[in-house]
Amino acid sequence: MTDTFAASGADPRLYNHDLAPTSAANRTWTWRSFAALWVGMVACVPTYMLASGLIASGLSPMQSILLVFLGNLIVLIPMLLTGGMGTKYGVPFPVLLRSSFGPRGAQFAALARALVACGWFGINTWIGGSAIYTGLNIVSGNAFAGAALPILGINIAQFLCFLAFWGAHLYFIRNGTESIRWLETLSAPVLVVMGIALLFWAFRNAHGFGAMLTQRSAFEAGSGKEALFWPTIFASLTAMVGFWATLALNICDFTRFSKSQRDQIVGQSIGLPVPMALFSFIGVAVTSATIVIFGKPIWAPVDLAGHLGGFGAIVALVVILLCTLTVNMAANVVSPSYDFSNLAPSRISFTRGGYITAGIGIAIFPWRLLESAGTYIFAWLVGYSALLGPIAGIMIADYYLVRRQKLATADLFRFDGLYRGTGGWNLKGLFALAVGVAPNLPGFLHSVNLVASVPPIFDTIFTGAWFVGFFLSAILYVLLNLGSGAK
Repeated sequence: MTDTFAASGADPRLYNHDLAPTSAANRTWTWRSFAALWVGMVACVPTYMLASGLIASGLSPMQSILLVFLGNLIVLIPMLLTGGMGTKYGVPFPVLLRSSFGPRGAQFAALARALVACGWFGINTWIGGSAIYTGLNIVSGNAFAGAALPILGINIAQFLCFLAFWGAHLYFIRNGTESIRWLETLSAPVLVVMGIALLFWAFRNAHGFGAMLTQRSAFEAGSGKEALFWPTIFASLTAMVGFWATLALNICDFTRFSKSQRDQIVGQSIGLPVPMALFSFIGVAVTSATIVIFGKPIWAPVDLAGHLGGFGAIVALVVILLCTLTVNMAANVVSPSYDFSNLAPSRISFTRGGYITAGIGIAIFPWRLLESAGTYIFAWLVGYSALLGPIAGIMIADYYLVRRQKLATADLFRFDGLYRGTGGWNLKGLFALAVGVAPNLPGFLHSVNLVASVPPIFDTIFTGAWFVGFFLSAILYVLLNLGSGAK
């Protein structure tokens, strides 16, 4: 982006170099870049463990893997739609939000997305730090084991390992999105090869994949739980969609660098649904094999590396560190960096936004968010999808149905432009957001035990939080804009 755009009337309260439309010279991402981006994000510890929560809920392994694939096939649709916005106009997510929420309202909506990313950043950084901690104990004979500290709930060595891995992210934050692109491009083939190698190791040492893969569903006829099958399926599908609900909003932060619409469509379609199902299958198959090899199921890759011992454990832990770093930088640093920059562009650059993200990632004590599979899937994934679904619905409805894919780019950077709304707030967008969130709120409060009980209908609605919020907000937003002549 050149200074000509800034000089043409862009308000410094809404503009800086990082938020400006991408120049032709910086549109360097091909379909291979997007496929590598997704493989780098998919090949992560949370994906490997994703099916474990579904199996714990009573689904069979094959049902769980199929749900992972279906959920990601569904979320690919809004991913491509929001990706198309970024490719056409070359601006990041918080800038695109200004057309549907107003320049002030966009700051609120983008901040909601940023805080979710900070949570994920903390979780993945904790996983990476745990890998370092496990490796140190393997080579030192558990010399770093110790009692948990008060308040923190972990020992000093665990906390220092967490900080060490946290510090590794600062290099890429300082060097921006292009450094992240080459990280993903170089890492993707390594992660695929190592995933296949792990699958081969499990098959060879267990002489097959064990009995877990043939485990039957807990909801079969005669089990007494048949009536719970479809509610469980729907809640689990919502959780699978929620897994990448954040990227369904801000994938435009990457597609703004795409050479063409075809590149972002082909690359994302190749890189998301099938690799997600594949890595979930690897998680289930290897865990099933660990029952034969070690006498118990070991879901967590870091724990598995600890059981391997020796050089194999060190290699496994290095791979865990690599895959965790790639997903964290792409999925959980880029978006909040832009979102925080959008709050005060003249003072917060992309890099400073990244540092803010890193700071919040420490403050949330992420290890406490990983206490159980139930809390992980339903309170976290479903909970935040209740908020992000409506935002995605409004954003897509505004761009494709209300404005018919036509935006006045210069006005996105003005408080007195077409998208100014009322005092910088698009009240129609905010109202549609509130209505989309409202039906899911009672069920969310009940799921996290903030209220003792709610009418059963609200628990049922909450199991489909992303879908309910997305469609309700999108439909309402379109109706509110009928005859408005929005541009």
